[in-house]
Amino acid sequence: MTTPADIIYTKVDEAPELASASFLPIIRKFAEAANITVGTMDISLAGRIIANFPENLTPEQRQPDHLAELGLMVNEPGTNVIKLPNISASVPQLNAAIRELQEKGYDIPSYPDNPQSEEEKRIKATYSIVLGSAVNPVLRQGNSDRRAPKAVKEYAKANPHRMGAWNKGSKTHVATMGAGDFRSNEKSTTISIGDVGPARIEYVSSSGIATVLKDDLRLTDGEIIDATKMSVTALRSFLKEQIAEAKDQGILFSLHLKATMMKVADPIIFGHTVSVFFEDVFQKYSAVFNELDIDPNFGLVDLEEKIQSLPVEKRSQINADIVSCLEAGPDLYMVNSDRGISNLHVSSDTIIDASMPALIRGGGKGWGPDGEEADCKCVIPDSSYAAVYAETINFCKEHGAFDPSEMGTVPNVGLMADKAEEYGSHPQTFTAPGAGKIRVVGASGSTLLEHDVEEGDIWRMCMTKDEPIRDWVKLGVSRARATGAPAVFWLNKDRAHDAELIRKVAIYLKDHDISDLELHTMAPAEATRYSLERMKKGQDTVSVTGNVLRDYLTDLFPILEVGTSAKMLSIVPLMKGGGLFETGAGGSAPKHVQQMMEEGHLRWDSLGEFCALGASLELLSDQRGNAKAAVLADALDKAIGRLLDENKSPSRKVGELDNRGSHFYLALYWARCLAEQNIDADIKAYFGPLASALADNEAQIIGELNGAQGPSVDLGGYYYTSQAAVSRIMRPSATLNSIIG
Repeated sequence: MTTPADIIYTKVDEAPELASASFLPIIRKFAEAANITVGTMDISLAGRIIANFPENLTPEQRQPDHLAELGLMVNEPGTNVIKLPNISASVPQLNAAIRELQEKGYDIPSYPDNPQSEEEKRIKATYSIVLGSAVNPVLRQGNSDRRAPKAVKEYAKANPHRMGAWNKGSKTHVATMGAGDFRSNEKSTTISIGDVGPARIEYVSSSGIATVLKDDLRLTDGEIIDATKMSVTALRSFLKEQIAEAKDQGILFSLHLKATMMKVADPIIFGHTVSVFFEDVFQKYSAVFNELDIDPNFGLVDLEEKIQSLPVEKRSQINADIVSCLEAGPDLYMVNSDRGISNLHVSSDTIIDASMPALIRGGGKGWGPDGEEADCKCVIPDSSYAAVYAETINFCKEHGAFDPSEMGTVPNVGLMADKAEEYGSHPQTFTAPGAGKIRVVGASGSTLLEHDVEEGDIWRMCMTKDEPIRDWVKLGVSRARATGAPAVFWLNKDRAHDAELIRKVAIYLKDHDISDLELHTMAPAEATRYSLERMKKGQDTVSVTGNVLRDYLTDLFPILEVGTSAKMLSIVPLMKGGGLFETGAGGSAPKHVQQMMEEGHLRWDSLGEFCALGASLELLSDQRGNAKAAVLADALDKAIGRLLDENKSPSRKVGELDNRGSHFYLALYWARCLAEQNIDADIKAYFGPLASALADNEAQIIGELNGAQGPSVDLGGYYYTSQAAVSRIMRPSATLNSIIG
């Protein structure tokens, strides 16, 4: 295994990867003064693919499985990881990355959508650990403390972002299933000592024949398990109703899922939406589509690409029928109106935790195919958490848009360690092969959970281990104490899984002195109203939630509060004693890369990385007694505040300050703070000349950085860039390079 550096900085994809090429040399220059080493480990999509097929590659092409190595490291005390946003790959993204690597001479296999041979099944199984949320469950061996940094919140209050106007007559609303969905069919139990050990999942046909779907599930004492299903009949009926209602109401049909993180279940739901909306087309051309292996789970883009192989006349006929469906149905919510890309094109293009907050911030409006904004029917099939968005929309209709200059904040404590809850369900998610039952059988041979299923139903099982729950309660109590704000456990007593959690929370709260704390347990709808009411009054509320709600809320509230979730700080105190520091959200990264390639301007804001680095340095100081690290951290915090006060964040416009220029100013302000402090004389002496050199050459450096913008740039790839090209492009100032090294 790779010898760990003091700080491990992850190599990822897209805009964060580009930003690292500019920022890492600065980090290393400053870290040297405190004898801190900074290493990198590759968890990018391309890196994960390459690492999993060493037998296909030359020695020069191979690279270690850094994700697996990090998975071991995060279970060791003292590990310190700064994790940047990485691609949670959908199948189309995976295929694009594979094609790019193949074009570069990497002899890796294509992804088999429908594996036939044992070898194809092996290849698909290997790719399954690359798809979707492949990284987070491995690295998140602790629970999440995620919040807007103080400097970011203060800046947003002083410089409020634009909020779209709401009115009580808005037709925008959330539509969700009331029956037949995951929420309504959920069953849950807590594992007792008799069922500790190997369990299995079985499908039992209507004729009584049992088939093992998954075995050797290792259940532990006190672990909560739950299982549920989504009826495909109920889903398709629901979708037909919502499509018709959207048409009647004259509003956009907008589907909101999490097909990247929920990489098995949600693409199937997405596929049903595509095939229902274009039902006439899929029925009329079923034979042709089968022959072309068109899968609605991959969206309209898969259909559009594969029919290109057909004769022109046939292709034109299909396209005409697609247009007829579009004309007969409601207008679709658009990802890119100019390019005609709807949110039924690719499942990864509309991610609920980004798309819903953006819609709410925009006054309940989405972009239609005519390039104009319109009210939306926000279709969220599963009702487990849909109420969060429904309540927020209704609150805004009643009270109008929030005022960022006066808003309180809603930090989050999230239960996510050991693949908790839904995000750990992927290996236990199945499409029912026929009518019958799917059941979980424990080590004792008894049936723990069971559902009647019909062919096509989506069934899944989730697991939440006891130790992470105990740690989560502890973290929730500590954040309530540290903030002085009320803490709310977002748990619904009427939901099976949550009822099991509520019992455990009551027990584990007894481990702590909570006599002076304000703690509540509320269902998501009630908790949303309570938090929004307090937020509007300028009051803070700690949300203590499960894994999916952690994801949803840490986008929803920050996007309303500070305009973006990319500037959030996520601290994960690892249960074995180390720290994982996450740096915000990467949902906008593709658009940033596109602009960089076209105009040589990277508008990615590295504020999340700055804040994560500060927290990482603080941990290093605390755990290793490195006093110099504490000096660096304190100065960095001041520098971040100065950066925001001086408005040195990246601009969206070519020729103005971009990501590289923002890095320069952070380095300048950081060096000045370190040169001016009197706690550590060695650091003062080290940074005095550096601060002077940066200040004296400010105009020259900014001229070189901004002057590099305008022309298109060649990164040498998208998923697998040329490191030499990226370094050259992201470090265009010879003057700055000579100072930093």
